[in-house]
Amino acid sequence: MATTSPAAAGHLSASLGGGRFPDVREADVLVVEDAPEFAQMVTAILRKANHRVRTATTIADAMEALVATPPDLVILDLTLPDGDGLDLCRVIRERSSAYVLVLSGRDEEIDKLLGFKLGADDYVTKPFSPRELGARVEALLRRPRTPAPATSERTIGHVTLRAEAREVEIEGRLVELTRIEFDLLDTLSASPKVVFTRAQLLERVWGPDWYADDHVVDVHVANLRKKIDQPGAKSVVRTVRGVGYGITA
Repeated sequence: MATTSPAAAGHLSASLGGGRFPDVREADVLVVEDAPEFAQMVTAILRKANHRVRTATTIADAMEALVATPPDLVILDLTLPDGDGLDLCRVIRERSSAYVLVLSGRDEEIDKLLGFKLGADDYVTKPFSPRELGARVEALLRRPRTPAPATSERTIGHVTLRAEAREVEIEGRLVELTRIEFDLLDTLSASPKVVFTRAQLLERVWGPDWYADDHVVDVHVANLRKKIDQPGAKSVVRTVRGVGYGITA
């Protein structure tokens, strides 16, 4: 893992310039990081932007913090003294609507794909630029949500979606979707005759400031299909080769 001295951390955070990120609401952020130099750097960057910051150095501490005061955003290292941060990412996504930004020295593609599969909203590798981290946090906190349509309940085959309640039901059983999975299904089902490109879905669900490539759309669509499709039946979400995704008629 790359290291940065506390003095360097202060210098880097100062390089952001003055004040908070523009047009971003103040947020409650939980930083899960066992390396003091990185925890100090991230905390300095966030507090300079007027965000409220708590820190945890272990999975156990993070779980207590999540229960005590649910955060808006979790910045999560993957290599923690009492376990793998990917396991914590999965738990956060199952129990919380907080954004999850992975900040890790693990830069292998498999780690990134697993992070997205388990519900991470973004993935930044160490060492990192404070300006980039600030921009990524800003993009997450500014991410728009798909507005509810005039009628908040839609039926797509065997799936019932209630936009205002953010519920998905299959044959009387509620299905738990991640925030991204729900927003994908909501976006697609709100315009059933439209085929969305991956770029359009990135802009609508992840927001116009999203930096990652469009492969992340495929990962989340695959996860969504596993939860809502019935064995042997056509997928609710159809793939249009060379274009993107739509809803199966």
